[in-house]
Amino acid sequence: MSDSTTEQPPLAAATDPVSADARKLQIALVDDDRNILTTVAIALQAEGFATRLYSDGETALKALLDNPPDLAVFDIKMPKMDGMELLRRLRAHSPLPVIFLTSKDDESDEEAGLQLGADDYIAKPFSLRLLIARIRAILRRAEPLVAGASTAATPEPAPATLNRGRLFMDPARHQVMWDGETVSLTVTEFLILEALAIRPGVIKSRNQLMDAAYPDDVFVDDRTVDSHIKRMRRKFRLVDPTFDGIETLYGAGYSFTDG
Repeated sequence: MSDSTTEQPPLAAATDPVSADARKLQIALVDDDRNILTTVAIALQAEGFATRLYSDGETALKALLDNPPDLAVFDIKMPKMDGMELLRRLRAHSPLPVIFLTSKDDESDEEAGLQLGADDYIAKPFSLRLLIARIRAILRRAEPLVAGASTAATPEPAPATLNRGRLFMDPARHQVMWDGETVSLTVTEFLILEALAIRPGVIKSRNQLMDAAYPDDVFVDDRTVDSHIKRMRRKFRLVDPTFDGIETLYGAGYSFTDG
């Protein structure tokens, strides 16, 4: 859906007042598809979030810098300024957590977005429950957390860094390194790898890994975990073609080896 200057001001003005409920976590949505904006906003508001809607990147950039929300969700393909350029300019000034939405066939967008500093990537068409779960997961890891800003449980202290042979993980910074080289993972991939790496050599079933990656009771197919593992291996092999740290035990699940 294309944007027009006659439609955009009412949209931003109607949904942008941060003072409406300062105790709620603020989620900014940037998409030129008004139907997506409305649908996602209603779902987030039902979960206790406050929303701020923008139909193009140019308008969003100034607002996000002048009055940052707690997290932003960007479409990638937008007129005037696409999501990639919006994130590039935002990252020059702000560490604001960002989730990218993009079409299912654009796998190259994921790598580019993560390299620019996106926190996660969700392909369209997407599940609203999955999007909300990803938002909650990122907010739990975001620092500083807004005390008392949501109905979520009181955040626990950030866990210590995890060192397993050639693997280094810093949950507080969402950082992963292999042999000193950075590996860019989505939040979902990070949580799956963390669940495996905490106890090297221990087999984790797909159900256990789904519980670790989707803590908000989101239903996902068993093949979803397999897909995440496949993509993680591909990312690790970009920095180490011989990477074999994630082992498949057919019929049982997966395990991590730090050798």
